Amino acid sequence: QVQLVESGGGSVQAGGSLRLSCVASGNTYRSYCMGWFRQAPGKEREGVAGIDSDGGARCVDSVKGRFTISQDNAKNTLYLQMNSLKPEDTAMYYCAAVYGSGVYCYILHENMYNYWGQGTQVTVSS
Repeated sequence: QVQLVESGGGSVQAGGSLRLSCVASGNTYRSYCMGWFRQAPGKEREGVAGIDSDGGARCVDSVKGRFTISQDNAKNTLYLQMNSLKPEDTAMYYCAAVYGSGVYCYILHENMYNYWGQGTQVTVSS
């Protein structure tokens, strides 16, 4: 099994930046798709960005150009750099993982993922 722990959330003003981290532990030697999801109050959880084991990445249109997903395999750590934050980015952000690779990692449907972190809150004020 894999355990995921997010950190780096906080409160910022619109236009600010945050970097989220997700540290994986446990059985991490397999190739995993990693992803970031978010859920705002009253809304369904949505995919934000996904990355494969080789670093290929995809972001959804709502964050493209503002967010960057990356990973440090040596540290078993996933990152989400968030710039030009908007109030609509306010949500609980979750790190997720599933055994897989390649194009499969870009689907970004929550039902694909079977490992989840506890979430880290991001609040963006006007």
